[in-house]
Amino acid sequence: MRLTILGGGGFRVPLVYGALLADRGEGRVTHVVLHDLEAARLSAVTRVLAEQAAGMPDAPEVTATTDLDEALRGADFVFSAIRVGGLEGRADDERVALAEGVLGQETVGAGGIAYGLRTVPVAVDIARRVARLAPDAWVINFTNPAGLVTEAMSRHLGDRVIGICDSPVGLGRRIARVLGADPDRAWIDYVGLNHLGWVRGLRVAGRDELPRLLADPALLGSFEEGRLFGPEWLRSLGAIPNEYLHYYYFNRETVRAYQEADRTRGAFLRDQQARFYDRMRHPDAPALATWDRTRAEREATYMAENRETAGAGEREADDLSGGYEKVALALMRAVARDERTTLILNVRNRGTLSALDPDAVIEVPCLVDANGAHPVAVDPLPGHATGLVCAVKAVEREVLSAADSGSRTAAVRAFALHPLVDSVNVAHRLVDGYTAAHAGLGYLR
Repeated sequence: MRLTILGGGGFRVPLVYGALLADRGEGRVTHVVLHDLEAARLSAVTRVLAEQAAGMPDAPEVTATTDLDEALRGADFVFSAIRVGGLEGRADDERVALAEGVLGQETVGAGGIAYGLRTVPVAVDIARRVARLAPDAWVINFTNPAGLVTEAMSRHLGDRVIGICDSPVGLGRRIARVLGADPDRAWIDYVGLNHLGWVRGLRVAGRDELPRLLADPALLGSFEEGRLFGPEWLRSLGAIPNEYLHYYYFNRETVRAYQEADRTRGAFLRDQQARFYDRMRHPDAPALATWDRTRAEREATYMAENRETAGAGEREADDLSGGYEKVALALMRAVARDERTTLILNVRNRGTLSALDPDAVIEVPCLVDANGAHPVAVDPLPGHATGLVCAVKAVEREVLSAADSGSRTAAVRAFALHPLVDSVNVAHRLVDGYTAAHAGLGYLR
């Protein structure tokens, strides 16, 4: 089986390859094609993968190319993890937004809109090429903003594109562990959009254990989301929000923390990864060890400003090992081998959430088999959550409209309508700032 990884020179590709090395079943991936626009990054990652595979004679073959069409031909699965504009673009997204006093995070608020406006045209081009060159391939999208990008690609690939994210999985596992349950035997009642969802129940042997957690302030405060949001707020919600909702519920505090930080997250990652790739230019550099040290630092500093604002402390050791590569592998196995499983994925709504239309991509538990991912029916969200989901989905639709038409007016609407951007004048200045910062937004007129 052939897997093509777009963004194959990206820093987290070794996580995916490590999961493939651990997969010993029949019908596993035997050939990995890495595609990236930068040959030097491909070379660096290929070296890391070679060290990972050392001593394993049946390791998947790895080839690398800067030719997108060549990478796509013959693919059974296409894993999309591109970053349009690179980490320099992410740092600019944060800088422009924070200068206006609004959030610049890469998937939430103004920064997420800017990233989406840059990324959607590229993702749509990829979807069209997949439809032409590898029509039987399944596309697994991890490119952020994952829900928005998946929806853009689904207009050309239908249900053969599925978005993944490790946040809901990590949240569900943390809740299960704190309740003393086996995470692999728990049913997680989770619903929302990507980076905008809530765990409303956790069933073990048919019994919902979440009320027991919500009734115990000490237990609630013993894991990351409890420390991040505070037991009182979680009990008020009657649910456990995805960590990214901290940007909504504590927006002023988070923006202030980002403004006061020495560097934004994007600037930190830009500088950190530049050091890694520079180091990998030396042929004697220990590739795997260098990558592993860099990865550990990256994971430990994730959402550091939010945790500092909330007094949440350091991340737990169990949360430092990644996770999206495990979701991707489980998804591929379910489709390729008909190993039926349940995963929280980004898929078309198809009536699952009545407040949204059938083509809206949402993030919900899905039953996955050889025919793809099938969303499971869920109860309606409470009013406050429905309002937020509908508002953000409306913004996503304006981003798609702007990317499709090149309309500056639609781009301004996207910014102005977002709950975390509170001024039409600010929206206009954001569009001015982002078009000046990013050549990739030159299509807006």
